[in-house]
Amino acid sequence: MRGAILLPIFLNLATPAEAQPRSLGIFFQWGAFEEGNHCFAIAEPERSPRPRDWKPFASIGYWPGHGVRGQLHIRLSRQKREGSAVLLKIDDRTWQLIGGGNNAWAPDRRADAEIVAAMRTGVDMTIETRSDRGARVQDHYRLRGAATAIDAAAIACARPS
Repeated sequence: MRGAILLPIFLNLATPAEAQPRSLGIFFQWGAFEEGNHCFAIAEPERSPRPRDWKPFASIGYWPGHGVRGQLHIRLSRQKREGSAVLLKIDDRTWQLIGGGNNAWAPDRRADAEIVAAMRTGVDMTIETRSDRGARVQDHYRLRGAATAIDAAAIACARPS
């Protein structure tokens, strides 16, 4: 699966202090972090139901050793119903994401690049799907600070180790 590279970073954000990501900065609702050989910009949704077992988020990740730059990863606030579309909307543009369970990704690098470009100039981002129980799921993000957090993550992972 396309997001398998980034998935391990986010499986458990509550890890021992020595394994915590290093903050590169907080920019309104968005943060940028470096952890080992990868960097990411990340935010929690402004409005969404809160699951008990995980925290929903949107992130843009960089893994220079794997050739990954600007990869979108969404952790949904609810388990997605099998067969339901996951739609990402930024202002007046919409993309269909791929994924399953509580995760979603852009279908390819081109879509990643389009989404990141739209995030840089956009105001609001919404992720919509149907939960495994059939309820409408809608996670809402403000994009103020996203461009700066994305740039901080990209720059940190562009530096030679």
